[in-house]
Amino acid sequence: MHFARFAGTVAALSIAAIALMVAQSWRASASSSSAHQFDFISIEGDPMPMSDFAGKAVLVVNTASFCGFTPQYRALQALYDQYRDQGLVVLGVPSNDFGRQEPGTSEQIQEFCETNYGIDFPMTERQVVSGAQAHPFYRWAKAELGSEARPRWNFHKILIDRNGAPVSGFATAVKPDSPRMVQAIEAVLAR
Repeated sequence: MHFARFAGTVAALSIAAIALMVAQSWRASASSSSAHQFDFISIEGDPMPMSDFAGKAVLVVNTASFCGFTPQYRALQALYDQYRDQGLVVLGVPSNDFGRQEPGTSEQIQEFCETNYGIDFPMTERQVVSGAQAHPFYRWAKAELGSEARPRWNFHKILIDRNGAPVSGFATAVKPDSPRMVQAIEAVLAR
């Protein structure tokens, strides 16, 4: 009788200990300050772990093909061309969240970007970037930076430093070649 009670207590303690370890592990990963813990799927359908960008600055931009801000693709490509050898990655994240302005398939999005803007920076598959269903990277960025990391429209930008830490969010209206954006990128690349 006492053994059964003892075994039950040990089992309950073991379950409680496992639950505590899982909760601590989840809290540690949820409060991690590195973008490198997240994964995307590339627009070509291949795994795209953010850890592949370790040691590089990353400008993450939620994009859309049929938006008034779509011409920002030109300036994003120019930034990538100018700073890629210094360690900048521009990462396009197509999203249909705002105005349903990215309805196409990955193939259609890729063809549009390459044909119209000569895009050769990496892009992901279409993602949800806002609200409760947002990709975990976007939920993490918002938790880390607050509202400045929350996309409110297409072509919102989040700058990540070489260690995977979020630096700043930039609203849609901030052009990729604006002095403010260029200054922030150059400061991150100089570190």
